[in-house]
Amino acid sequence: MSEENTKIITVNVKDLSFKGENVIVDLIRFIAEQIPQADIKREGNQISIEIPEKISKRAIKLRIKKFLYRKHLDADYRPISYRTADEDGYIIKEKKAIELSYY
Repeated sequence: MSEENTKIITVNVKDLSFKGENVIVDLIRFIAEQIPQADIKREGNQISIEIPEKISKRAIKLRIKKFLYRKHLDADYRPISYRTADEDGYIIKEKKAIELSYY
């Protein structure tokens, strides 16, 4: 891909990695199938997705949510957007469960 019309979205999968290594591999494969023009690289718990400028960041979030739904992980995990000075992307975090105890 040419550098002038691409952007890099990073996905932090640290929490999701506790589910198993094969879930991360399945996520990478799913995104590659859904967005064929994406160039995906993995470094530890970080996935870097290089996509053309015309594809929105939201499209990546929707693909992540679709993957979590298909793997029946949507009740446990959710993608949260973050932006720093040098990075732009998502963190897949575990949902917090509220336990109510009655008397």
